[in-house]
Amino acid sequence: MSKQTLIQGTLLLILASFITKALGFINRIVIARVMGQEGVGLYMMAVPTLLLAITLTRMGLPIAISKLIAEAAAINDRQKIKKILIVSLSITGFLSIVITVGMALAAPILSTFFFTDERVFYPLIAITPVVPIIAISSVLRGYFQGLQNMRPSAYSQVIEQVVRITCVAMLTGFFLQYGVQYAAAGAMLSVILGELASLLYMFSMFKMKKNMKVRKGFFSHLKSSKGTVSELLGIALPTTGSQLIGSLSYFFEPIVAVRSLAIAGVSTIMATRQYGELTGFVIPLLYLPTFITYSLSVSLVPAISEANANKKYGLIEHRLNQAIRLAMLSGGLSAVITFVYAVPLMDMMYDSPSSATFVKMMTPLFFFLYFQGPLQAVLQALDLAKAAMMNSLIGSIVKIGAIFLLATRPEFGIMGVALAIVFGIVVVTLLHFATVVKAISYTIQVKDFLKSVLAIGGAGVISHLFYRYLFPFFSPLQSLCLGLVMTIVCYTILALCLRLIKRSDLKQVPLLKRWV
Repeated sequence: MSKQTLIQGTLLLILASFITKALGFINRIVIARVMGQEGVGLYMMAVPTLLLAITLTRMGLPIAISKLIAEAAAINDRQKIKKILIVSLSITGFLSIVITVGMALAAPILSTFFFTDERVFYPLIAITPVVPIIAISSVLRGYFQGLQNMRPSAYSQVIEQVVRITCVAMLTGFFLQYGVQYAAAGAMLSVILGELASLLYMFSMFKMKKNMKVRKGFFSHLKSSKGTVSELLGIALPTTGSQLIGSLSYFFEPIVAVRSLAIAGVSTIMATRQYGELTGFVIPLLYLPTFITYSLSVSLVPAISEANANKKYGLIEHRLNQAIRLAMLSGGLSAVITFVYAVPLMDMMYDSPSSATFVKMMTPLFFFLYFQGPLQAVLQALDLAKAAMMNSLIGSIVKIGAIFLLATRPEFGIMGVALAIVFGIVVVTLLHFATVVKAISYTIQVKDFLKSVLAIGGAGVISHLFYRYLFPFFSPLQSLCLGLVMTIVCYTILALCLRLIKRSDLKQVPLLKRWV
C-alpha cells in the first residue's frame, strides 16, 4: 500500500480539493446556465436535506475508522482492521437503509408542509438513492486514510466531479422539457452517478490492494466485535455533535428563509429564485478559499496536539499565529477579487450580474469565515471540542433567528437572509477566538494584522483603478483574466514586501525549497 508523509498527504489533498472546487464551480455554472435561478433554487433547497442525511448516516465514523485503522496498522493487527471494516459497514449499511426509506417517506411531507414550493419534492425524491452509496464510500475513505494513503480519497473526489459535470448538462437539459422541477431532479441524478463512479473507483482500489476477504467470516467477526463497536462509537459520536449542529442549521435554513420571505409578501416562485441566486451563485464563490483553510486545519490538529502534550504553550501560540497569518493571506486575496470583480464574475459565470450586490455586501464580514477553521482545529486539539460545538450551536441559533427577524421585513427580504448568514459566521468565529484566548492566553499579532490590512487595501486600490479605467478596453473575458492575474501578482508582491510571506513558509513547499 502506497503511504505518504504528512506533508505529501496534505499537499495531495490540497491539490485534489482545488481541482474539486474548480470542477464544482463548472458544475454550478452548467446548472445555472441550463436551469436558471428558479431551478437552482429548487436544487439548493433539497441539498441541506441530503447533507443532513449524510451526516446521520456517516455518524462521524470516517474519522474514527481512520484513527483505529492507523493504530491497528501500526502493530500489523489485520484481524482488528477486518473487524473495524465489518462493524463500520454494518452500522453505515443499516443507517443508510433506514435513512433512505425515511427520506422517501418524508419527501412529500417536507415539500408540502415545510417548503413553500411543492416542486422541491422531485429533487428530494431523486437524491434518496445516493445515501447508501455515500455510506460505503465513507468507510472505504476512512480505511485508506487510516493507512495514510491519500491517493484513493483524492482521486475519487476528482472522478466524482468529472462524472457529475459530464452528466449534469445532459440530464438537466433532457428533463428541462418536462419542467424546471424535473431538471432539478436531473441535477440530483448527476450527483448519484458521480458518487457511484467515486465508489466504484475506491472499491476497485480496495480489491486490488487488500490482503483480506471481508465477506469470509463476516457474521462471526461481527458477533465478536462488541469492543470494536464501543471504540468506534466512542470516537465517532462526539465528532458527530458539531457536524450535526451544522447540518441541522443548514437543513432549517431554506425552510425558515422561504417561509420568512412569504411573510414579507414575496411570491413562491420569486422566493425560490432569490434563494437559488444567493445560495447557488453567491455563497459558493465566497467559500472558494476555504479549501486552503481546511487543509491548514487538518495539519494544525496534530501539530497543536503534539505541542500541548509536551506542554509547549509558546509553540502552540506560534503555530496558531502561522495559521492565522496564512488564513489572512488567502482570505484577503479572495476578498479583494470578489469585492472588486463581483459584477464581471457573476456575469461571466452565471449570467447574473445583479447577484454582485450580495457579493459586495457579504465579502467584508465573510472574511471572518477564513479564521474559523484554524480556530476550531485548535479547540479540537486542546480537547475543547465540546466548547466548539456549543459555539457552533449558538451561531446556528443566531443565524436562524436573524433570518426570521430580517427576512420577514419587506425592506430587507432576501438581503436579510444574506445578512443573517454572515452574522452567524461572525458570531461563531468570535466565540471560537474568545475560547482559544481563555484556554491558552493567546495574543493577537497586531503587526501582522495591520500588514494584512495594508496589503488588502493596496491590492484593492490597484485592482479598482484597473477595473475602472482599463477594463473597457478589452473584451469581458480578457479584462477579467488580466484583472485577476494583476491582482494576484500585486497582492503577492505586497505580501512579500511586508514579510507576510516568509522564507520559512516557502521552504515548506517542495517545489520551491531548492530555490529559496
